[in-house]
Amino acid sequence: MFRYLPFIISLATATNHYTNLYATHYDGNIYTLSLDSGNSLSITSSLKTCGDAPSWLTFDSSTRTLYCSDHSGNATINGSLSSYSVHHDGRLTELAKTLDMGAAVHSIIYGGKHGTNGGSALSTFRLPLSSDEEALQVLRYQMSQPGPKSQQNAPHPHQVILDPTGSFLLVPDLGADKVRVYAIDHHSGHLNACPSLNYTAGSGPRHGLFWKSKPSHLAQAPVTMLYTVSELGGHFNAFSVSYLSSGCLAFQEEQSFVPYPGGQLPAGATPAELRMAGSSLYASIRFDQGFAPNDSLVTLLRSPDGTVKFSEVSSSYGTVPRTFVINKKGTLVAIGDQASSNVAIVMRDPQSGKLGDLIANLRVGEPGQASNSSTGLSSIIWEE
Repeated sequence: MFRYLPFIISLATATNHYTNLYATHYDGNIYTLSLDSGNSLSITSSLKTCGDAPSWLTFDSSTRTLYCSDHSGNATINGSLSSYSVHHDGRLTELAKTLDMGAAVHSIIYGGKHGTNGGSALSTFRLPLSSDEEALQVLRYQMSQPGPKSQQNAPHPHQVILDPTGSFLLVPDLGADKVRVYAIDHHSGHLNACPSLNYTAGSGPRHGLFWKSKPSHLAQAPVTMLYTVSELGGHFNAFSVSYLSSGCLAFQEEQSFVPYPGGQLPAGATPAELRMAGSSLYASIRFDQGFAPNDSLVTLLRSPDGTVKFSEVSSSYGTVPRTFVINKKGTLVAIGDQASSNVAIVMRDPQSGKLGDLIANLRVGEPGQASNSSTGLSSIIWEE
């Protein structure tokens, strides 16, 4: 289930000689990791919390609050959403915990008074979160019939995306082959449904992000793009986005290709996470064994007009890279490999976007099973 939380733009400046990261593991723990100036990565603390299956972390730097989504529910059994105060030494203190509708897999803070996503529903909560607080809004999803792939027997919302204006929320639904679109009522935080972006049957859109061009001296109108990766179909898609007078969005597909050398994924390989920094986009590829026994990250390059092309592939330094995050400076990438249950820190050139050497690697918790998506490391985030 996805969570949406009110957002205040205020960046905290770190003065310590180390950087904290937080990782969730399906063993039920949130781990605090420390990367020091000598590139030594270590576990400094762990907290058994956030239900039986912590799956996603969202950090609000303005309030130093960490939110954790619990994936242990399903369409009929509630998971949970928890909030924590983040101390400067990385320790966490639980502030509140509330039931959530279904198995929560992602959360985001948005500019209403509320915030969540998971199972076959989307829930929003008022912030700051209070224990046992009821959801402000619950949008339950249904399908008239199963999709063509075995993973599509029910709706499967997998992420929540905020558009560049802060006025729309998008929810890629892997089960229903669509990205659901909502307009935000900024006064109430209420989400109003708009027409969805539909995909070819069997695509399974999983993750996405927006990009908006900056004004130029060429008097060209700014371009807004939506980029997505589809887990089941294996494609990267680029859509130009228009803001309609009706108060909704329109999408025009500009590109669709398989983001992998030769334009074809190995049998069983799937895209998972999608991130962007500067003019580079990155997608994690699970089960490809591109750097056996490790899986891969692919780098894509974006042109000023918003089109994207394949650049190169590099190692994820572990198996089943479920998630990865880029620090604010754009100099480091933390890769969360689910099955091998390790966090790998890789150098990144902020000018070229090229990924460089592995500088730290640490196993966090027990390794998971590649055949069981509810085991192993589940998420990683920088404290920034």
